[in-house]
This record gives sequence, C-alpha cells and structure tokens, in this order.
Amino acid sequence: MGSLRNPIGPLPSSIYWRRRAVAASLIALLALLIAWALSSGGGKGNEHDDSANGSTPAPSITPGPAQSGPAISEQPGGRDESGDTGGDTGSGATGGTDAGSSADPGKNGDTGTGGASSGGTGGQQVPAGSSLPDCAPGALKFTLRSLKVSYESGVKPTFQLVAANSSATTCKADFGPKAAVLKVADDKDDEVWSSKDCPRTAGSLLLRVPAGASITHTVEWDRRRSAPECATPPAGAVPPGTYLLEAEIPGVTVLPASFRLEKD
Repeated sequence: MGSLRNPIGPLPSSIYWRRRAVAASLIALLALLIAWALSSGGGKGNEHDDSANGSTPAPSITPGPAQSGPAISEQPGGRDESGDTGGDTGSGATGGTDAGSSADPGKNGDTGTGGASSGGTGGQQVPAGSSLPDCAPGALKFTLRSLKVSYESGVKPTFQLVAANSSATTCKADFGPKAAVLKVADDKDDEVWSSKDCPRTAGSLLLRVPAGASITHTVEWDRRRSAPECATPPAGAVPPGTYLLEAEIPGVTVLPASFRLEKD
C-alpha cells in the first residue's frame, strides 16, 4: 500500500503521479465512449423496430381546394377585343354617320355637308320622334379641336366636336350641320368655309349622349371654300396658312382651335 501512495523508483514521485493521472483519464474517457456507443445503438434499434411494427403513421397528402369557377379561355392581357370605341357602351359603334357622306360629290366638290363629311363616334343616332329627352341647357360641355396641328398638302383637315354630359340623365342633342355649325376663318378673320353653307343633308343629326359620358362628332373638310345658300364660291382650294376653327351652338360658348395648312 505504501508503494501506491508513495511511488518508488529512480524518478521523482511527481512524475509517477502524472502518469497515474493520465492513465486514469484515459480509462474514464474509454468508459464514456463505450456507454455512448451502447446508448446510440439501442436508440436506432428501437426506431427500426417501431418502423417495422408499423407504429409510425404514413404521411398523407391533403388535396387542394377544388376549382369552382370556369376555366380561363382568354389570352393573357385581358384586352377587350369586342371593338367597342368607348363613350356610349350601349350604342352602336358609329351610329351618327351621315348617310349621304358616301354619295357622289356635290357642288364645288363637297362631300355631304358643304365640303365636309360628318359622323358621331360612340353616340347612337336616334330618330326625330324618339322619346329620349332633349339635353337640358347647360347639361353638355363642348370641346372643339383639330385632329392635327398642321396638315400636309392634299391631306383633308379633320375636326372633332366633343360633347360631355355632366348630368345624370341620358339625352339627345342635334349635331346637324345647321345646329352645330363649324366654321373656318383665315388669318384675316375672313370666313372661308361653313358647315351650314351648302350641306348635302340639311336636316337634324340627333345623337344620344349617355349620362356622365361623352361622344365625339367628327367632321372632315375638303379644303375648298363654301358660300351661303349653295352659291358658287371662288374656285380652287384655300391657300396654305394658319386658320381658325370655330363652333356655333345656340346658348353655348365653345373655345376655338387653330391649325395650319402646309405648302407643297
């Protein structure tokens, strides 16, 4: 027992104590490794047995919600290809087109309304005896514009009269050549053309104006002069220059618009 407490040898006793400490540490570490190996092997064996016995439930797949709506049949983008031009969604596409605009040219080369052809876009033409009420004074706001700022030689100027209905009532308005008169004057304020001078169809052109919407009345000018009561105007087309487009509608003030006719 004394040799265990007090190591005997040629070396100092501290060296023998260090060797004993290292040996004891190795034995303890080995015992821990053996215990860990036994516990790990037992756990895997249990899992294997559980799986073999069918104790672990098989995974299940939950189906997604059934599709209740119809299959998508339109192409991406969602653009409406119905050909609707806007404005009155319940009317014909160009119901206000002048029936005489495609007839043979009239006097001085006019094409239906004293040198112009006209039509309504987005507004449906209605008969004179329609039960649709007339648009009340002040219900319509008019805007006059030229489709282009300048027109090259040979290009017919196109004018647009836009009527916006600010009321809550759908009504009808007269866009005939004598009710909604369009005029063109030169830079000297001399009138060179008017829609009421010699129209092919001088009657009314009643167009339906939907509540809270707008319609566009289009007029094309053939660049020829006109004269009142279908008198013979000066021959030839008007010269290049700046011109003023004006609209005369009873009880309404419409701001004019300007445009240019370019040289050859």
